[in-house]
Amino acid sequence: MTAISTTLAAQVRMVKGKVTTLEGGKSVEMPGVNVVIVGTSKGTTTDIDGSYSLELADSDKELSFSFIGYTMKTVAIGGQTVIDVVLETDTQQLEEVVVVGYGVQKKSDITGSTANVKGDELYKQPVLTATQALQGKVAGVQIISSGQPGSSPQIRVRGVGTTLGGTTALYVVDGVLTDDISNINTADIVDMNILKDASAAAIYGSRGANGVIIITTKRGKEGKLVINYNNSVGFRQASNLVEMANSREYSNYVQAATGSAPPASSYNTNWYDVILRTALQQNHNISLSSGTDKSTYLFNVGYLTDEGIVIDNDFKRFTMRLNNEYKINNIAKFGFQGSYANSVNQNGFNNLNIDAFGSVGSVYNDAYRAAPFIPSIVNGKYGNTSSYQNVGNPLLDIKNNSVKVKEDRIQGSTFIELKPLSWLTVKSSFGVDVRNATNRVYNYQFESDESTFIIAGGNQRNPQSALTVQNSQAARWVWDNTFTINKKINNHEITFLGGTTAESFESSFISASRKDVPADPNLWYIGVGDANTSQNNGGGDAWTRNSYLARLNYSYNGKYLLTATVRRDGSSRLPSANRWQNYPSVGLAWVASREPFMQNQKVFDLLKIRASYGKVGNDQIDSDSYTNVFTINLPYAFNGYNSSATNGARKDQFKDTEIVWEITEEFDFAIEFGILDSKLTGEINYYDKKVNNALIFKGIRHTILDIDHNVVANAGVIQNKGLEVALNWKDKINENLSYTINANATFNSNNVLDLNGGSPIAGGGVGSQGPVTNTNVGQPVGSFYVLKTIGVFNSDADVANYVAQNGKIIQPTAQAGDFKYQDLNGDGIIDNKDRQYVGSYQPVAYFGLNLGANYKRWDFNISIYGNVGNKVYNGKKGVRILGTDNIEKSVVYSRWTSANRSQKEPAANTGNLPASDYFVESGSFVRINNLTIGYSLPPALLTRARLSSFRVFLTSQNLFTFQDYTGFTAELPGSVINSGIELTAYPTTRTIAMGVNIGF
Repeated sequence: MTAISTTLAAQVRMVKGKVTTLEGGKSVEMPGVNVVIVGTSKGTTTDIDGSYSLELADSDKELSFSFIGYTMKTVAIGGQTVIDVVLETDTQQLEEVVVVGYGVQKKSDITGSTANVKGDELYKQPVLTATQALQGKVAGVQIISSGQPGSSPQIRVRGVGTTLGGTTALYVVDGVLTDDISNINTADIVDMNILKDASAAAIYGSRGANGVIIITTKRGKEGKLVINYNNSVGFRQASNLVEMANSREYSNYVQAATGSAPPASSYNTNWYDVILRTALQQNHNISLSSGTDKSTYLFNVGYLTDEGIVIDNDFKRFTMRLNNEYKINNIAKFGFQGSYANSVNQNGFNNLNIDAFGSVGSVYNDAYRAAPFIPSIVNGKYGNTSSYQNVGNPLLDIKNNSVKVKEDRIQGSTFIELKPLSWLTVKSSFGVDVRNATNRVYNYQFESDESTFIIAGGNQRNPQSALTVQNSQAARWVWDNTFTINKKINNHEITFLGGTTAESFESSFISASRKDVPADPNLWYIGVGDANTSQNNGGGDAWTRNSYLARLNYSYNGKYLLTATVRRDGSSRLPSANRWQNYPSVGLAWVASREPFMQNQKVFDLLKIRASYGKVGNDQIDSDSYTNVFTINLPYAFNGYNSSATNGARKDQFKDTEIVWEITEEFDFAIEFGILDSKLTGEINYYDKKVNNALIFKGIRHTILDIDHNVVANAGVIQNKGLEVALNWKDKINENLSYTINANATFNSNNVLDLNGGSPIAGGGVGSQGPVTNTNVGQPVGSFYVLKTIGVFNSDADVANYVAQNGKIIQPTAQAGDFKYQDLNGDGIIDNKDRQYVGSYQPVAYFGLNLGANYKRWDFNISIYGNVGNKVYNGKKGVRILGTDNIEKSVVYSRWTSANRSQKEPAANTGNLPASDYFVESGSFVRINNLTIGYSLPPALLTRARLSSFRVFLTSQNLFTFQDYTGFTAELPGSVINSGIELTAYPTTRTIAMGVNIGF
């Protein structure tokens, strides 16, 4: 008996260890992992610390470790008594279930065009808004970013399909619909799902034409309290500045342009150096999460400061989030997701005027135009640029104004979900989005005398101080009630979603201003100023929407897929006869790789072919879009004499009383594939997207009293056709080294097919040059229409010989060194009738390349983005209106002279050049968006430090940009008819930051 016991003891031993995974480069314990002895049914699961222990027999050779969403790992036991394992995420499994709008769906069953970006992608980059981190990550999604603190990038999904309507994508944050996510902390986001085509977005009806971005925030998990602290501290600088002429170069140029040299001076001021700085950026986040089998919670607090590269431009944001979910029983659960954000933008340049000459544009334009021989400030007195030029001192533009914008925002939703039957789920949710903002602008008093300036005189002055305060409020609520039926019978699976949703929005603002308010900030109240100078204003908006929605998903054996969706929207924004609109869609897919005849082939692991068609709308139009406005009690003298004037009414605002939503119809066809054991996966997508009733201006008959001769009407036809390619490679070289490659490219063609009697839409005003864009049939929306240069006159004889067919000199006032412009219509006169299409800001293609690698405890990521084939308008050159304005250094040495007969640059001139292709440049660029390298401590050191994870990283945003454009940046957001024009663009910034991610 003793011998038998001794033998058994020799055959049994214990093995233990810990299972972890890497999230954003940091080690995270994994509870609930299945640990099984290969070849047996014997096993265990890891506890809340990721630890396990298991009794082994000598015959046991291998252990398998598995968890949903992660690649199973098999490890040889050998003589080991401690086996620690790191599981890797399985991308295909993680994307198996995605959010698609009012529910979730298997990735393999989706018939529309969608994309998913995990929160880790946002977490790796030191960006202020989540949308900025999307740049280059998703085919078909163009992100136009800005370096200005507190600003949100523009998003265009599959081109633009409107001229007067909005182009902003719809955001859905935990079920709450919103148009702006600039105040959402990126650390709160677990993933973002983008619905790109009409089939996928039709469930959102009149909100879906510009694409839908569904954001899901983080939730607590069952287990012990987990505390995470994330921090990054970095510095930002302007990454691409225009080099201006120095004092000597400037003097020579002015002498050549005007015949007179500027006054002698020992100063050599670089005005960009004066107003720009190296800015500090900090981002801190701490989260607590925990849960039981009944309830979970997550609480997160974040604080961000961003000084901005322009002096006195600071942005601060405090955020707080609480997400909670409680399971009442096996039938019912309820939850709450809520956030609060407080932001303060000091000198928010894009809000109100800040200088004595006009808008914020003057700060940048003055820095471009100001003479370098004038000092910025000496002994507390400013250099007086305006005494020599009609230009303000850029430093004074900023220092003599105080602009502060404060905003408080609350977003949240609560839900209750019932599952009375295994195949039936009923859900009701209610969400709110409430904002309250205050804008305060104070303009100091200063005179053009020696109390302010070194040299008195000039016209930069502000004889009276002024205070303007604007308060605004906006509130939105949305109430969704849905039910979902899911039944599976043999090989047939049906999921049906039905429901209703109601939404209400209301906003208002009131502003007041007075002059002669004291300079003491403690006295900056409207009531302190001169009552005789009071000016007040106010306004608001309100609308409601009711909707019914339904979606049917059908799958036969996972091979043949059908999705049919319909939504019916009714809105108060439209006239009563046109308030209701249906938005249907249908999608079909065939998973060919699941067919029996594909089982023996060794090429495709996945082959899926899908096609869809749908209609979606664009509701971003004015709430009074169908209401005519009259001004009453206006005198008009029919005989031309005021003494006989008669009071009457005048129609000041013409509206089409039959206006309807802009409706987008879209056809989509795609092939999805996976080969080489799914190491390479990809998608090729063709789309044809057409708006048949785009809003444009249309001329109408009017009376002599009417002041508006155009009405906004549904008359335009705009088409976007394109091809998207997305490729993903994931591989492992050995146990220590793995890598991923993601590449995507989008080729889009935008075209105005018809205006149906509507007027071409001019836009993009550049000073005295007037509008430089035009939207007309046969060209993209917002195309550049300018004069075309055909060289430079080399002599007065060249001027005399440039004649029309009738012998008339075409440019009689031109001189040697002036541009020669093409007389397009042959009338012998160079005017706006000779303008022609020279390109568009909309790129022919845009692309992204994302590389990631993990080596032992190191992680590395690089993101590259670019676009090609578009044009931009260098409007800064167009604001040079005097011979005494400064000039770019490159122009100084490349300008036309009698010895250097350049055909690209004119001779030294006094500015006021007409709009021409001289100002139009290539907008193509390639940029290294992000480069990050991190290191995570090994488990042994974490145990000693009593930490669950510790990662340190170094990262850079906008590291290098390769472009031919000579301005600040080729990324120039704006409305569709004003995009691509650099006048007041905030310079692109480069950020270098370090940070840590610590788990307790």
